[in-house]
Amino acid sequence: MIQVEHLVKRYGGHTAVDDLTFTLEPGGIYGFLGPNGAGKSTTMNVMTGYIAADGGRVVIDGHDILRNPIAAKACIGYLPEVPPLYTDMTVQEFLLFAAQLKLVPKRERKERVEALLEKLSLTEVSGRLIRNLSKGYKQRVGLAQALVGDPKVLILDEPMVGLDPKQIIEMRELIRELAGEHTIILSSHILSEVSAVCDHILILSKGRLVASGSPEELQQRMKGGTAFTVTVIGEKEQAEAVLAGMEEIAQYRFEEGKEEGSILICIETKEDADIRKALSVALAGAGMPILSMNRSERSLEDIFLELTDAETESEAADESELEDETEDECMQVSETGTENNDDEDEIEIKDESETEGGDSDDSDL
Repeated sequence: MIQVEHLVKRYGGHTAVDDLTFTLEPGGIYGFLGPNGAGKSTTMNVMTGYIAADGGRVVIDGHDILRNPIAAKACIGYLPEVPPLYTDMTVQEFLLFAAQLKLVPKRERKERVEALLEKLSLTEVSGRLIRNLSKGYKQRVGLAQALVGDPKVLILDEPMVGLDPKQIIEMRELIRELAGEHTIILSSHILSEVSAVCDHILILSKGRLVASGSPEELQQRMKGGTAFTVTVIGEKEQAEAVLAGMEEIAQYRFEEGKEEGSILICIETKEDADIRKALSVALAGAGMPILSMNRSERSLEDIFLELTDAETESEAADESELEDETEDECMQVSETGTENNDDEDEIEIKDESETEGGDSDDSDL
């Protein structure tokens, strides 16, 4: 349905999208996730044809957005972060106008608009001026204008921004209801919004795609070892003797327990080993009563932060290397310049010597 190949977009010296490639299948709900400035909105603007790319291409349902923009844009419904509304129109007037712009046949416009008003619970406010609506209703009207052309692809840029908790829940339900009929792409920098509604998540950082998969796949891919926290009664030496005999344990550390005579053991296992039963038996055999044992897995928030932080650190390292190389080049140029100056000084001294010799010859004459 959607192919993005080696997409590049620059603003002056800043690269907003850097060699981005992905494919989206029909009927899914896809989430662009990334911190502010990750390139989410820029990617969406290029995909909709709102701005041109500096490299790569976007194909929507077989139509290249650059070579065949009219056919490609006919497949797209777009809701920007700030809905494009004419606030002096009523809701119904605006949607009829949007239907006309989308080239909906005249005989179908009224019926289609009424169906959308019903579907998005806008019937009660259809006669009101848009400027008098709440933020939640304005967002619904923006979504209705994106849907009025019956697009195959629905692109939503930060659709939950500014909504209260009740409105966010309602918007999530609307998006789920629209899935299947449309391929939906939404962006957000808030993980809970994306993971709550999306089948597939694409994590962007610094204009690059750093991870892609379902929420479950991302958790499994980044899982690594499992972490345990165990509170026991006893001494560290006893616990160390027990832990040293368990091959599944990658590392551990001790902290003071909250209860008298207790210690807290923080354990990380190799891969995804479940050591709870073996650990309980071993600690009990060593005469160390267990007060509590908790198993924790890395959340999507942890994965998101790790991926985006790693990208930032990588970029910082590249910049540091570039600065070192530039500094070395400057030093080489400086040293070369010094050598040249020394040669010039020698030439000048030689010239002066020759001149003095010439004067003495003249005086002899």
